[in-house]
Amino acid sequence: MATMTAAQKRAQPKAEYDAFLAACPSRKLLDRISDKWVTLILCALGSGDADGAGEPRSMRYSELARRLAGVSQKMLTQTLRSLERDGLLTRTVTPTVPVTVSYELTELGLSLHRMIRGVKSWAEMHTDDVLDNRATCDARTA
Repeated sequence: MATMTAAQKRAQPKAEYDAFLAACPSRKLLDRISDKWVTLILCALGSGDADGAGEPRSMRYSELARRLAGVSQKMLTQTLRSLERDGLLTRTVTPTVPVTVSYELTELGLSLHRMIRGVKSWAEMHTDDVLDNRATCDARTA
């Protein structure tokens, strides 16, 4: 029986994650990162301009709220807290009057942003195709 180093022992459970298994913890992570508000927050923080091509930058809470049309204050707060807890963004409080709170992606958050940005772009590019396919399918089944 071969012995394992401490690093190998730590890496072994990671290699065993399989999202197809019901008990795999990666399922909960997939559930969280596939949320629309998570996706939009990561995209907003990961690109400073409207078309998503800018450099990652920090944003104030109020700026995020304006950028994410339709998000409630409660949902934005809950989502930002969960992303901070997961280590995907950092929250910085600056003692000014009033207090300034800003959010910025961590390295882990930036790595996810790169993936999510492609999904967001795909959705924007192919929405008309999907809507046309839905209408065609619905007409056949009606």
